[in-house]
Amino acid sequence: MTPSASQKPAAELPESMTASVLVRQGELRTEQRPVPTPGPGEVLVRITSVGVCGSDTHYYAEGRIGTFVVEAPLVLGHEPAGVIVALGDGVQDRTMGQRVSLEPGIPDPLSQQTLAGCYNLDPGVRFFATPPIDGVFCEYAVHPAAFCHPVPDSVSDDAAALLEPLSVALAARAASKIQIGDSVLVAGAGPIGLLISKVAQLAGATVTLTDVRPERLTDAHTYGVRHTFTASEQPPVVPEFDVFIDASGAERAILGGLARLAPRGRAVLVGMGADTIALPVPLLQGRELMITGTFRYANTWPTAIALAASGQVDLDGLVTSTHGLDDVETALLAGTNPGALKAMVHP
Repeated sequence: MTPSASQKPAAELPESMTASVLVRQGELRTEQRPVPTPGPGEVLVRITSVGVCGSDTHYYAEGRIGTFVVEAPLVLGHEPAGVIVALGDGVQDRTMGQRVSLEPGIPDPLSQQTLAGCYNLDPGVRFFATPPIDGVFCEYAVHPAAFCHPVPDSVSDDAAALLEPLSVALAARAASKIQIGDSVLVAGAGPIGLLISKVAQLAGATVTLTDVRPERLTDAHTYGVRHTFTASEQPPVVPEFDVFIDASGAERAILGGLARLAPRGRAVLVGMGADTIALPVPLLQGRELMITGTFRYANTWPTAIALAASGQVDLDGLVTSTHGLDDVETALLAGTNPGALKAMVHP
């Protein structure tokens, strides 16, 4: 773990930068683009590390996610960290050379949802790598200073980038209302499922983790999970869990998790994948189950930084490969490799 050094002053910055661009479905190229200039309230960040998310891979392979369609060249990547190298007018609470984690969604500050404290639900939010907004598989990016969160030197560049998936986990924990002593079932042992399992344990819960890939469950023990099972070795379906959190997006996993909820159990759907499923209404009514979804996060970065800085959550342990901007295609496809968890791009 080597924190990035301060950069040269803005006057000496290059005029152009390299970016990895999704030209169309299944086709990437690197190209030169102008280094952007920060406007009022913004900072220019030299990007040091970007995590690869499943949504990036989906845009690359399918060209769309739901109603979001790649119709023009797009820069992917929405889990960034970097170093501030220039300040826009009016920025007084950030400094040159400061290491930051970038929260990728920019809401309308005066929207009804933002004013209510849930800015993630602002319908006009501008989110990195969500068409038509470019992401951060590039060398520099401008971003509002308020959404560039300073990180201490005890947090590596990769960990600073991975505060984004940790925030997804924290939002899931909050939505589930986990209490001390709760029994929690998590479906999906990828990075999000592992982080959800960890923060659930920190909240005082006992966690069981399931996945269709047995090798994924070997990583669960590193994150404190002692109870696991695969689809091929499912124990009898017993309504024993207080909370079910789905991080897989698979219909079978969702329905199986609901069946294992005890009366008054709570279910939180985090994974994306299942567009429409048939809900077991008699089960929901008979046990008075409660179901909610989560959409990204809001106000999570301070907690995420504290957990990473204190060592309570190991984000560096998720990293299984690193890649340059000329190797983004490999990074996007790395998730299918045995033992792979998180690929990182280092611009």
